Amino acid sequence: MSLKAKLTEDMKTAMRAKDTLTLGTIRLINAAIKQYEVDERCEADDAKVTAILGKMLKQRKDSAKIYAEAGRSDLADKENAEIDVLNRYLPQMMSEDEIRNAVATVITMTGASSMADMGKVMGVLKTQLAGKADMGEVNKILKAALSA
Repeated sequence: MSLKAKLTEDMKTAMRAKDTLTLGTIRLINAAIKQYEVDERCEADDAKVTAILGKMLKQRKDSAKIYAEAGRSDLADKENAEIDVLNRYLPQMMSEDEIRNAVATVITMTGASSMADMGKVMGVLKTQLAGKADMGEVNKILKAALSA
């Protein structure tokens, strides 16, 4: 079952269960997917849907952080609840140790030795870890490894 079909089924289930949070979040996801399809004039496959979900997740995390810093815990809680719904549809993210191992492997494979090689290594890591790891975290770990 494709991710779009799973979203549709879960939307129907949320309607029947009167789960307004899940229903609203899935509707936002579907709107973002539809916007992509209209803009690009092509059908969104599972990889693109995952990328859209990742972007939405990052937006929610940033918003929740800002709301929490501003003392608006009610809005931060809503964003965190939407994050939980979004995480249901994203693949399991890699742990920090798994990211470190992948970075070490690619550094060895490419022969990188300094920060000047960061672009070359990051290019390989982006293709290998897309959708599996937070690229911001990968970037931090890579910088630490190359500067050591």
